[in-house]
Amino acid sequence: MSSWSDINALYQVYPRSFQDTNGDGTGDINGITQHLDYIATVADAIWLSPLYQSPQKDFGYDISSFVAFAPEYGTMSDFEALVAKAHARGLKVFMDLVPNHTSDQHEWFTQSRSSRNNSKRDWYVWRDPIDGHEPNNWVSMAGGKSWEYDAVTGQYYLHSWLKSQPDLNWQNPAVREAIADIMRFWLTRGVDGFRVDAVWVLAKDPDYRDDELQPGGDAGAYSGYRHTMCRNGEQLGEYIAFMADVANEQGGLLVLEYYSTPEFGDSFPQLYALQSVRKNCTTFFFDPLNWPLTAQAFGDGIAAYIAGLPVGTIPVICFGNHDQPRMVSRYGGEAQARLLAMLEFTLPGVPCVYNGDELGMENGSIPPGQGRDGFGGTGIMAGRDPERTPMQWNGTKNAGFSVGTPWLPVHSQYKTHNAASESDDSVSVLALYRALFTLRAQSVAWGRGTFAVLGYGNNILAYERAFNGATYTVYSNFNDYEHSIELGGTAICSSLLVTGINGATGHYVLAPFESIIVKKGNQQ
Repeated sequence: MSSWSDINALYQVYPRSFQDTNGDGTGDINGITQHLDYIATVADAIWLSPLYQSPQKDFGYDISSFVAFAPEYGTMSDFEALVAKAHARGLKVFMDLVPNHTSDQHEWFTQSRSSRNNSKRDWYVWRDPIDGHEPNNWVSMAGGKSWEYDAVTGQYYLHSWLKSQPDLNWQNPAVREAIADIMRFWLTRGVDGFRVDAVWVLAKDPDYRDDELQPGGDAGAYSGYRHTMCRNGEQLGEYIAFMADVANEQGGLLVLEYYSTPEFGDSFPQLYALQSVRKNCTTFFFDPLNWPLTAQAFGDGIAAYIAGLPVGTIPVICFGNHDQPRMVSRYGGEAQARLLAMLEFTLPGVPCVYNGDELGMENGSIPPGQGRDGFGGTGIMAGRDPERTPMQWNGTKNAGFSVGTPWLPVHSQYKTHNAASESDDSVSVLALYRALFTLRAQSVAWGRGTFAVLGYGNNILAYERAFNGATYTVYSNFNDYEHSIELGGTAICSSLLVTGINGATGHYVLAPFESIIVKKGNQQ
């Protein structure tokens, strides 16, 4: 049976922006297949953001068929070839599973909204108006109210995101079985597991009571409320266990997208509760996205999180994805992003690389009128186009992404930061990611070893990884100035010099935001 311990790194492909092979300006399945050898240099598993049939109002997270592909992406035969060729290279393939909602163009919703007596009416959440208004005060994460009135049947339906993304009713066993059938459909086609989207909203308050307004909160904004009713219902663990058990029928793995919120207490226990549900199920570890870039914040935070992990749990460490600013842009520069890449690959767990971060890509600049993100300005994830600009493959027109007009503008940095040029540069960001992936593959200490913070004095974070006599120390300088340290071993990798650190020993001067790995003794 598969285990998260079998994976050294997960690589997220955002298909629309990865590689266009037919000139329509949109990435496709064949484009992913074309670059499998490239992916295999930085990861041994791929997570594919949604390729499903969709009107693309949320670019694939609004699904009109869970078992067919959007025509701009390709065909089932294209996908089957992708899976076969990925497996031939030792790459596992994860699909994106979106269990909370569908598109309003899905056949299920078309039937559900046709009549109050339709057999699929209860597959979605429908409620009568209260005093001529919405059933409660819930606010959508995409902006605006979470309820949309349907004049045909005189009721409101619930949507946690866009009004074109109605929420499925997970209290209905038929819905759960339909999702299980979808999972089995893909597992039988060779998929190794699923990244499960937005699990926190699967379970809601069964009585659909109002959320409490924050003191002085804006009643029209998502941030204005304490979200204790619209998410994290008591049945969440049960629903996660159900999906994990279905995946496990064929040895599949799950990684859950879950963002903790203070309404439910400290963050880590929320993650632990989900990670404890089943052995084949884990969560992303997103918390560092919100930490200040200091040695103490990362040292204390990581140590506390690792210390409390349920036995046998392997988290997925994630510093970027299609919903988050790119690492270079979020943290203020390439050196900082390189330091975090070092952390990501040397902490306990599985690193997750968002395509392009391994090149040092920055947030793109989207000219007025060329934005494509459908989320409204009052939503909590509005304006995600900058982190979704096309992959930068080479220095030719459109960065080698497409011979047509790309669906989003290519970043102007593509001539200096692209896969072709960085492949020939021994100290490039890509060279760093490749070196780190190689190190993880060479020593089980990174995936299975013990973890101990040694200190973070002078804003230098030091921690040790050890397993069966193999011992490594990672030193990370969170300062914007140089700092001297004593290595206590042989340096084998630097976030800035990569393998060009040339086995430094003894006294070493860390450059600003430099991180290094030191090997103790003569171990392999």
